[in-house]
Amino acid sequence: MSNVGFRIYTQIKRPARDIIKGFRGIPVANISDLMNRSGVLDSRIKKIGGRKLLGSAFTVKTRSGDNLMLHKALQMAEPGDVIVVDAGGELKQAITGEIMMATAAQKGIAGVIIDGAVRDVEALQQMEMPIYAAGVTPAGPHKEGPGEINVPVSVGGVVIRPGDILVGDGDGVVVIRPEDVGDLIEKAHEKHKGERDIMKIIREGKRDYSWIDKELIAKKCEILDEVSK
Repeated sequence: MSNVGFRIYTQIKRPARDIIKGFRGIPVANISDLMNRSGVLDSRIKKIGGRKLLGSAFTVKTRSGDNLMLHKALQMAEPGDVIVVDAGGELKQAITGEIMMATAAQKGIAGVIIDGAVRDVEALQQMEMPIYAAGVTPAGPHKEGPGEINVPVSVGGVVIRPGDILVGDGDGVVVIRPEDVGDLIEKAHEKHKGERDIMKIIREGKRDYSWIDKELIAKKCEILDEVSK
């Protein structure tokens, strides 16, 4: 019988690296807009430090305040993986700190996301590897288990499966299922270019705001040329 709650799956169906690289340089906000504002981790999962995040999910589910399975995940994960830890959002004990994150960086891990707390935050802020977490505390974890590796997890209010594509920047993280990529990469690059073109128009003082009044009129907004009482 399968030991539900304490098991490790060794295999992941990772998306092709070229697909993942296609999202490089695209703001998370642009991708989210094109996904109808879906797939974005809750704002309590904040960036601790590091460069922009891009990679595929290697998932870990831990008991609150316990990091045994994260230690095992650091052994198993491959370069380009983003280790995603569902620690139940518990903030009383840190799941990881400087030593484990230095290990992850040395292995070429593309980033770490913790729905829980971290410690050694000043050291983590200096790392190039991107790290996201729900909070910070100096209290350390236990190493007893149970937990699971490479199962669907819930992090920041979003279900993340092994192999899902993760894109992160200062705004947060968006989760993309490989089967949903389709023409998303092309549309995201087009949207990003369109916004850069708008910024150029703004700098030149040529932005057309006539659409605002048109929208208000279409929605029957009442505009009164008088002082309110």
